[in-house]
Amino acid sequence: MRRDPIRAVLDTNVLLSALLFANGQLSWLRPCWQRGALIPVVAEPTVRELLRVLAYPKFKLKPADRERLLEDLLPWCTSWTGPIPTSSHRVRDPHDQVFLDLALAAATPVLVSGDADLLALEESVIPLLILSPADFQTWLAGSS
Repeated sequence: MRRDPIRAVLDTNVLLSALLFANGQLSWLRPCWQRGALIPVVAEPTVRELLRVLAYPKFKLKPADRERLLEDLLPWCTSWTGPIPTSSHRVRDPHDQVFLDLALAAATPVLVSGDADLLALEESVIPLLILSPADFQTWLAGSS
């Protein structure tokens, strides 16, 4: 049994999938953070990005719906309030840079993303693990 919960940065698409699709491939993440096995690490720019994406018309979410989704996430998060310096490791998509920078600044052991640009950096940012959601699930199961 794991002694301490794992702190991890989850990119916006991972969080969206976990929050929006109750029977989706990433629905296992929500109970994972709610039972304390995982502590998502967020910061002002990553929460701002999540809020922006939740407001996309394609999701058809009313403000009250967005609020309920945030209530299923934010109480279980830890907020990084320190500086987030830009890493020397560059992500091809500048919108994804903040997730790598946050994971490094907050010294989280894991960054979870399905984004190929972030996953491509997996070998170059050791000891940070950059894992796909499926690999993260396997890793969590093996380290419990």
